[in-house]
Amino acid sequence: MPAAPLPESATTQGSGTWAALRPLLLRLHFYAGILIAPLLLVAALSGMLYALSYQAEKVVYRHELYVPVGERTLPLGEQVEAARAAHPDSTVTAVWPSPEAGATTRVLMADPELAEGVQLAVFVDPYTAEVRGDLPSYGSSGALPLRTWLSRLHVDLHLGELGRNYSEMAASWMWVVALGGLALWIGRRRTGRRSLAVPERGLTGRRRTLSWHGAVGLWAVAGLVLLSATGLTWSRYAGENIDAVRSQLGGATPAVSAALDGAAPGGGGHEGHGAGHQPDPAASAGPDIGIDRAVEAARAAGVDGGSLAVTLPAEGQAYVVKQTDTAFPVQLDSVAVDPADGRITDRLRFSDFPLLAKLTRYGIDAHMGVLFGLPNQLALAALMAALVLLIVWGYRMWWQRGPVKGRSSGPGRPARRGAWRRVPATLLLPLAAVAALTGWFVPMLGLSLLAFLVVDAAVGAVTARRDRPGPGAATPSRTG
Repeated sequence: MPAAPLPESATTQGSGTWAALRPLLLRLHFYAGILIAPLLLVAALSGMLYALSYQAEKVVYRHELYVPVGERTLPLGEQVEAARAAHPDSTVTAVWPSPEAGATTRVLMADPELAEGVQLAVFVDPYTAEVRGDLPSYGSSGALPLRTWLSRLHVDLHLGELGRNYSEMAASWMWVVALGGLALWIGRRRTGRRSLAVPERGLTGRRRTLSWHGAVGLWAVAGLVLLSATGLTWSRYAGENIDAVRSQLGGATPAVSAALDGAAPGGGGHEGHGAGHQPDPAASAGPDIGIDRAVEAARAAGVDGGSLAVTLPAEGQAYVVKQTDTAFPVQLDSVAVDPADGRITDRLRFSDFPLLAKLTRYGIDAHMGVLFGLPNQLALAALMAALVLLIVWGYRMWWQRGPVKGRSSGPGRPARRGAWRRVPATLLLPLAAVAALTGWFVPMLGLSLLAFLVVDAAVGAVTARRDRPGPGAATPSRTG
């Protein structure tokens, strides 16, 4: 069956390079949208839930997170001892002092009954040392069960390493679909500029759907590309390539050293976080000034502010006191404090981070919804809602194109095959080289694109053979 002509009006046609490139871009956008949209839909819905999980945690775990404001805050040492008394078989690894009035102190403990990388968070009233409860704590961000469950849903659908392929595939294609759609929308001829950013009134059918799809996509494209880029930093395959490039460019994130003189390096300030069940720091040989004096020394060195995390020292290690406020302006300074005398043994300022490391930090925090707090989370939820609408409108336009020949209803005709033949070799060869390089750097994009080309070529060959006239068949006359 010969491919049907593209159902586009003359108002979308151009000349020159764009006229040659547009059909190829339209075909890529059409098929990528049809095939990848289900993955993007799952990512959008789960991402929307994750963006709202920060506020949900404050409601679900309110008893553990908040207490009535008291007259005097007890020393951290007393609060830690209360947590130890409640869980004598667990080992204290870190302490997050109460960040604000009415918030509990979080004592992180290595519990032999928890999985690797999971700690027990014990919530202590800073005014009375009452233990308010305990919950599993996941990762360096201290995510609680609700947010962790939604995070895993977003990342791998709770399917483990196999499920991560879904999110990497979605992130790999989202920027391609978004930028391709942007080029197609801007490349359309229109009577006024207003219709570029605002849906037109008075339209019906597919033109009305396209107007909404294009205008909303224009507003959402920057956010979608940012989410795609930052999402790839967590991915399995493209993430490794991104880390390698960052390291080559000197953009790796630095970390304060907790090693004391004569001791082996101790992991750059992440001691006790998902590193297995270590010996109780209190049992380490040598004098210890205690957690309260260590925090005082850190504050005197400029590591101050509402949100702090204190990693207790293991044998031959220092206290590590770091700021954890990722809201803009970011406060992530950290120091290492000698437990013997309170001397500052190492210092790291966020202002000293390489520029690329800073940009990575900003991008990841914006992706997670913590860079600007609640406005950031609401913006992410709105962006994900826009993506859901774009997907729905995209499928609706596919249906509104009209059924394929021989059917009375159903989805519309695909974009015309062979669009690449219209592209001049001087443009096609550089595009192919860029596509190959991008596919190598973003493997899930490259492999899926290659699979699409192979399948598309096979389908084209089968269709051409089926439509080829048999021996003795009359050749249809050409008209027009």
